[in-house]
Amino acid sequence: MTKIAVIVGSTRDGSFNRALGALAAARLAAHGAEVTAIDLGALDLPVYSAALEANAFPPDALKLKEVLAAQDGLLVVSPEYNGSVPALLKNAIDWASRPTGDEGLVALTAFRGKAAAIMSASVSPFGGLRGLMHLRQILGTIQMLVIPDQVLVPNAHLAFDEAGDLRDALPASLVDATAARLVAVAGALAV
Repeated sequence: MTKIAVIVGSTRDGSFNRALGALAAARLAAHGAEVTAIDLGALDLPVYSAALEANAFPPDALKLKEVLAAQDGLLVVSPEYNGSVPALLKNAIDWASRPTGDEGLVALTAFRGKAAAIMSASVSPFGGLRGLMHLRQILGTIQMLVIPDQVLVPNAHLAFDEAGDLRDALPASLVDATAARLVAVAGALAV
């Protein structure tokens, strides 16, 4: 079974991106993936610095890296903060990308050669597009294969119903298609 981790770059209660992440996780499972949800708010991740890393690799950073290393793929759902990704998400990626044990400097064991998909929900009419461009670049830099499919949910404050489902069939179908593609590509790469 293909293992996919889902990380949402928002910890806010009522977050549109958390709602989108939950929908996407359900679709990943429907397409046969074993889904692991990673709650960044539950992790104690100090702001990355080489000095801190040299003295003591934070236990939660190591835990995050180990969970990601055990996955075949990654779905990242991220809000857009000032045209980019939230610091919380970038910090988590930075910690999980660092070498541990006897790994070389660019081992990237949590990410290298795995498939990723990206999604965003935003109250803006652009749906978080600028942030996803940065996220795609970050994930590519850490040697992930980011599938071309992506999901943008503009006007997110109007996009979800009371049950947390998307009102419009188009973004809902894109969530499903992206989930299916991620499962297929991650499974193929894991062979």
